[in-house]
Amino acid sequence: MEDISLSPIGLFMQAGLVGKAVMVLLVVASIWCWLLIVESLFGLRRLSRALRDARAGHSDHLLAPIEAQGAQEARIRIVGETVSERRQRVTDKMTRASLELLTAAEGGLANLAVISSVSPFVGLFGTVWGIMGSFVGIAASKDTSLAVVAPGIAEALAATAYGLAAAIPAAIGYNRLGAAFSRLGQGLMNRAADRAVELTRDPVVASQAEAA
Repeated sequence: MEDISLSPIGLFMQAGLVGKAVMVLLVVASIWCWLLIVESLFGLRRLSRALRDARAGHSDHLLAPIEAQGAQEARIRIVGETVSERRQRVTDKMTRASLELLTAAEGGLANLAVISSVSPFVGLFGTVWGIMGSFVGIAASKDTSLAVVAPGIAEALAATAYGLAAAIPAAIGYNRLGAAFSRLGQGLMNRAADRAVELTRDPVVASQAEAA
């Protein structure tokens, strides 16, 4: 019986054309998954640091456009508008700007959900194909020995393993990073509401915020 290597490279080399195509696709998905995780972590760290600096009273270039839009909106005077309505208008403006910044910081986070949900099915396709190859081998050789069945089964299990290797980190990364960005988004919303109060308190405060 031909020796079957259990290493990822060995299983890849022993697989058929379809099996190799499935494995290559899953390896690419796995690499893409880790790149997305690193990108999202970087964006999360930068935006979290910017929010902490803003709460401490330090200016940050990431939040500067949001502050500028809030100050610009606060300068607009509408006849008959109450202070509460003006404050809500400024809050909405800064909230929209904060959401745009948050979306940019998330990067390709949503793609992690796609990888985590699709990869197992791609691996399952490779599994089914490998098992079908085993049955074809049995029919062709009229022999049910392990030597006939093992290559197809190994290919099938390898495709399953490759699929899980891509799906598991993608699922964990999406859930953990998604929760972190959700908390960060709430912090940005609170910051926008607080700044709206400061900007609409009186014209002097608004002018000082614009100058800063």
